[in-house]
Amino acid sequence: MQALRNFFRAAWSSDLKLDGKTVVITGANTGIGKETAIDLAKRGAKVIIACRDMEKAGAAVKEIIESSGSENVLCMKLDLADSKSIREFAEAINNGEPKLNILINNAGVMVCPYGKTADGFEMQIGVNHMGHFLLTYLLLDLIKKSAPARIVNVSSMAHNWSSINLEDINSEKSYDKNKAYSQSKLANVLFTRSLAKRLEGTGVTTYSLHPGVVQTELWRHLNGPQQILWKMATPFTKNSSQGAQTTIYCAVEPSLEKESGGYYSDCAPANCSADGKNDELAQKLWELSCRLLSVTWE
Repeated sequence: MQALRNFFRAAWSSDLKLDGKTVVITGANTGIGKETAIDLAKRGAKVIIACRDMEKAGAAVKEIIESSGSENVLCMKLDLADSKSIREFAEAINNGEPKLNILINNAGVMVCPYGKTADGFEMQIGVNHMGHFLLTYLLLDLIKKSAPARIVNVSSMAHNWSSINLEDINSEKSYDKNKAYSQSKLANVLFTRSLAKRLEGTGVTTYSLHPGVVQTELWRHLNGPQQILWKMATPFTKNSSQGAQTTIYCAVEPSLEKESGGYYSDCAPANCSADGKNDELAQKLWELSCRLLSVTWE
């Protein structure tokens, strides 16, 4: 049984320091985002956690400071379900920070009941993809100025389980919360792939990843039978610290400096789905995202 547990838990370590670097992590008040923040703060980076709930974020900052021994940690308000909040956050970063070396698009919602963002997007595609797409767009000039820099998108193996419904991206004709989640995670993989092509030669590299099956609050929306299965599977899952390792690997590992656009799992390159490698689908999603967000991003 221990061997099976180890199969799910990547062993990777690095003593690389990030002194003088600035990091933004979305949704880092809990789970793998918070563990990522602790690790990068220990490495000497200035860490900004971007969160919707400022009370929880404030408590998380205290814990990150205590665990990392670094005082260079702060929280800022960001609601990825509201483009107004995203623009306000980006403006504050662009005006207040001289550099941004690592952007980790970590926040997400999972298999939630049907709902819409402030801008009318289905909640999962809206937060997991559209929100991070807009945030990255608004911060990209600063990230380019800070090169070498990295953009890390936390996806999931669930991206294998659905495609992108370009004709009904907001699931208005029919809603399956599992398919909507999978669609949003596939969007993360395709966004990373498209972004890498557009950033060639800039010194900015991009990565998407599956963190593993992790014990986090994201599972709270599972139904009764799913909750039972989840409890049975728990002994073979990762805790938040273990689940953060691939995110940290993509943000830190020196050997990835010249790699971009790939998909990772267990701190190593991994195979994504056929749809995840589909450049035509990636381009169509890019164009649709730009149109729905009213941005011009060639």
